[in-house]
Amino acid sequence: MDFSYPAEAEAFRGEFRAWLDRELPGDLRGAGESLSASADSPELARRREWNRALADARYAAIGWPEEYGGRGAGVLEQVVWAEEMDRAQAPGPINVLGIPNVAPAIMTYGSHEQQRTLLPAMLRGDDIWCQGFSEPDAGSDLASLRCRAVLDGDSWVVTGQKIWTTLGHLATWCELLVRTDPDAPKHKGISCLLVDMTLPGITVRPLVTITGAHEFNEVFFDEVRVPADSLLGPVDEGWRVAMTTLSHERGGVAKLHLGTRRKVARLLDAARSAPMGDGRVAAEDPVLRQQLARVYLEAELLKMVADRAISGELHGRALGPESSIAKLVWSETEQHIAEVAAAVLGPEADGGAWGTDRVGARSHTIAGGTTQINKNIIAQRVLGLPRG
Repeated sequence: MDFSYPAEAEAFRGEFRAWLDRELPGDLRGAGESLSASADSPELARRREWNRALADARYAAIGWPEEYGGRGAGVLEQVVWAEEMDRAQAPGPINVLGIPNVAPAIMTYGSHEQQRTLLPAMLRGDDIWCQGFSEPDAGSDLASLRCRAVLDGDSWVVTGQKIWTTLGHLATWCELLVRTDPDAPKHKGISCLLVDMTLPGITVRPLVTITGAHEFNEVFFDEVRVPADSLLGPVDEGWRVAMTTLSHERGGVAKLHLGTRRKVARLLDAARSAPMGDGRVAAEDPVLRQQLARVYLEAELLKMVADRAISGELHGRALGPESSIAKLVWSETEQHIAEVAAAVLGPEADGGAWGTDRVGARSHTIAGGTTQINKNIIAQRVLGLPRG
């Protein structure tokens, strides 16, 4: 973990920090990344306006090549971008899946026409993207997906269901994985389609979580006719396209520590004034101090894992086990923070942001790869243990 910020990265930091201080609207500071809004809501319109400002200044996707509206920025500039966005509490582009995950797959496998027509609108937030990957019986075991696509003339006819589709209620496009050869081994015979979500036969139903948020959806495809030229990559090679997408999704875990460490700092501040009822504050209780120390150290460990991943990439090593380790540490740390907050704040932790965190914390060990799957990856690919 022997990287340091070169002069160019610090120069970019100064430039970007000044731009954020000047351009970020006060009503968006601290707005977060959640998009439970409806497609015609003022909230979404406001976020789109901010997204376009980022894109016009070439700050929406600095890692994209310049020809697509990015800056061709290196690893450390991207780290600086994330740090400064976190410092300013600025919401990022609304395409939280499209820009970091779907776009690299389109850049790698897409036709010139797909790249020319789809990427600019994605960058500016004019089009919102979702990923049609998980199904009721194919979540962590993605290769078990059964949503079918059959070629009929100049169209793929798609039938099936997807679930836990983030932003599906807002999306105009979907990166959809479908089974095109049911007789092939399960990792084979999968293709990827870029699907216009306004096509007839697509039904989106909301999945409202226990927190009251509506980001997830289930999506049904009833003999949807998708143009044949919507294929991304070769027929039956969708697993390769999906791995390109997921490699970028999992690479994003290097930024997870920013929000987690900020949350721990907020909890430590709260503990210094939360009354215990015996004249002491929570921070003076030895048991609570031990619990607070635990979550502080777990958050710092998460930063170290992220730093290791960044250092490895700077030295030419592809992202390896750090992504699974970071996801595992992050999901468990977030749950521990919620538990300690309840112990420190008592009934006050039942409402507001702390209450939302508490009821939503369990989802962190499921979303983006379950804890069990991540432990298997670490056991087999890092420790070299045999399959059980």
